[in-house]
Amino acid sequence: MSQRTDRAAAFGQNLYLDTRGAIDAPVPFTEAVVDGLAAGGGLYVPQELPSMTIEEIVALAELPYAQRAAAIYKAFNVDLPDGVIDELMARAYGDNFDDEAVCPITSLDESTHILELWHGPTSAFKDMALQCLPHFFSASAQQLRDQGKLDHEFMILVATSGDTGKAALEGFKGVDGVSIGVLFPDGGVSDIQRKQMVTTTGDNVQVWAVRGNFDDCQTGVKRTFSDADFANALLDEHAIALSSANSINWGRLLPQVVYYISSYAELVAAGKIAAGAEIDVCVPTGNFGNILAAWYAKQIGVPIGMLLCASNDNRVLTDFINSGTYDISDRPFVLTASPSMDILVSSNLERQLFELTGRDGDAIRQWMTDLAEKRCLRVDAATFAKVRENFSADSIDNATCLATIKAVLDEYDYLIDPHTAVAYAAAQNLRGENPVLIASTAHWAKFGDNVYRALHALAPGAALPDETAQLTGCQLNERIAEETDKHDIPAGLANLDAMEVRFTDTIDGNVEAIEAAARAFLAR
Repeated sequence: MSQRTDRAAAFGQNLYLDTRGAIDAPVPFTEAVVDGLAAGGGLYVPQELPSMTIEEIVALAELPYAQRAAAIYKAFNVDLPDGVIDELMARAYGDNFDDEAVCPITSLDESTHILELWHGPTSAFKDMALQCLPHFFSASAQQLRDQGKLDHEFMILVATSGDTGKAALEGFKGVDGVSIGVLFPDGGVSDIQRKQMVTTTGDNVQVWAVRGNFDDCQTGVKRTFSDADFANALLDEHAIALSSANSINWGRLLPQVVYYISSYAELVAAGKIAAGAEIDVCVPTGNFGNILAAWYAKQIGVPIGMLLCASNDNRVLTDFINSGTYDISDRPFVLTASPSMDILVSSNLERQLFELTGRDGDAIRQWMTDLAEKRCLRVDAATFAKVRENFSADSIDNATCLATIKAVLDEYDYLIDPHTAVAYAAAQNLRGENPVLIASTAHWAKFGDNVYRALHALAPGAALPDETAQLTGCQLNERIAEETDKHDIPAGLANLDAMEVRFTDTIDGNVEAIEAAARAFLAR
């Protein structure tokens, strides 16, 4: 790994290359963030990773969270001035979070620690990145304009399995020079998630429900990004280029690296672990970005042992980590109690494989072609050995997920959402002797229907009792709060019933439908 760059001597020289080796030359952070996806379909990664000592990591605990984030961005040698980075981070992580720690840690026992990533405005872990990315996107675009490298505005196009959509809408609404359109699977998100999206305020936002599942949304968006004719038409007709706020954008991933580095400092400062002691990290993941961020934190110097990958019934990642084969050729898409993980095509696995192959763009290009054409890829023995060195994986079925919510409440008086329950159950199955940090990715009130099922021993997918079924998501959450004495429902969730529904369109998930919807939005 490269040593830390002398920022004063080499400002802006940590450039970004792409996972498929398709771009002509590496680009700076500002261009990588604005582009989102590299030409040729690859994903950007930094040429260099900083190296932090244990002492430097532990010292971060003395700083407020925004300053920790700024210090890590500077260590990555982001090509924006230090003062700009400080200002943007102060805006990203301030009173928009309901806890001054931003992502506090709750310890269930001496070796099980819950990283609460849901204290932002939309009550999901995506806020950790999407309260940050829009500020850096806007500043990056402005710097490129000042340098004469840019003369257009942007449309952010986002496919969401539930949480990214609202977090992106909330982050980008009102941002100058940017419009944002979000697509979510019709019937594939919770009532609360849907209401959060369709009630979003702002003149530069649009939301569409899509007939199909999340993979249909994500595939349609990716193909739209790959349509050169459409891109040229947007530039000619509207002076607008497409970009992404999904985790394919490095600007989404870097803030996640920050919270794993920060969390280790917090655990040491609180006396939960000794400086230098290893922890394992367990992440509920479908798109692989959140757990990949922990892997990057490990490379930078955080003493992380194993990365525990928690899947639901859509266990493609678990099967891949256990076999080396990523096969979706005949795999059913399952609707689960943890819908934000209902994903079969894990975009950020490409970055991870790129790193584990020693950055072999040719191998990645072939595997991604295999996945697109054959719906299956198999890595070579050396790469699979690297996967096994770093990761272990388990999948948790719906019944176990719901039972875990009740068990954790009974044992620790702590209420978790279904995604956190998947991670907690997987951690118990996979953990060794190291303490485990479990990523808690959403507040329980985002998924009240399944939390209610868990608390009342109802089967997964079972109809709620008639009287309960008549309640709105907000009303159901109030009932759960009364039953459990957990009255911590964030205002952004509690007040949704009073919000005006602004978006009701449902479209197909193919490229033609998405492009037509985008054109109509921009022509308003």
